[in-house]
Amino acid sequence: MKLNFENKVAVVTGAGSGIGRASALEFAHHGARVVIADIDTNGADETANLIDQQGGNALVVKVDVSNADEVEQMISTTIKEYGRIDFAHNNAGTEGRLESSRGTLGTTEDERDRLMGINLKGVWMCMRAEIPHMLKAGGGSIVNSGSISSLVGSTAGFVAYSASKSGILGLTRSAALEFASQGIRVNVVCPGYIETPLWQKYIDEDPTIKDTISQRQPIGRLGTAKEVAQAVAWLCSDASSLITGVALPLDGGFTAQ
Repeated sequence: MKLNFENKVAVVTGAGSGIGRASALEFAHHGARVVIADIDTNGADETANLIDQQGGNALVVKVDVSNADEVEQMISTTIKEYGRIDFAHNNAGTEGRLESSRGTLGTTEDERDRLMGINLKGVWMCMRAEIPHMLKAGGGSIVNSGSISSLVGSTAGFVAYSASKSGILGLTRSAALEFASQGIRVNVVCPGYIETPLWQKYIDEDPTIKDTISQRQPIGRLGTAKEVAQAVAWLCSDASSLITGVALPLDGGFTAQ
């Protein structure tokens, strides 16, 4: 489906790799000007170069989404450069330290705070900075990146991660209700096992992991970052104009089990 994002501006956090990069490329493919926001400026520059190669328009902004001043600066830079924000994919996040079998009891306070600061507080601060400009423009669409861990209990290795991603779901639904009458839609995508650098580092350590996690999804394979990006772009488009406050699983049937 070809979407019309001409003269629109999209902000994508965590756009230096993985799902964020795929999302930025997807927005650009449909004609949007894209803000490539990431703490990793090398990765962000690579994403911007890919957009340039396809004839798009991109702006790189360095941001640590757990830092309020940097988030505000990201948005002010966007407004200064492009004058508006129509779409936001608040995607930056971390899985943190794999807690192995220690689970709830083995998670340190510092690790829990770091995960909440990036994954949950970061999304909230991005929304807080983005929404006023969308209100001025008469509307907009926000997609937050959750996880299947937003929808179901996680394994012991991702307890703090699961808590942070579950919080994103509550935040999304509440914001969707708060701003529904003002033309702003807020949804959350909940990817399952996706072939990204996040999982690749575990696969590199143990190649059998790929088959194991692929079989957890009834379709029998990992998803791709592009598949998630296409869903994000659709949720921002007029084709989904009736949808807000929704958690969209992108998991090959995992949460249907």
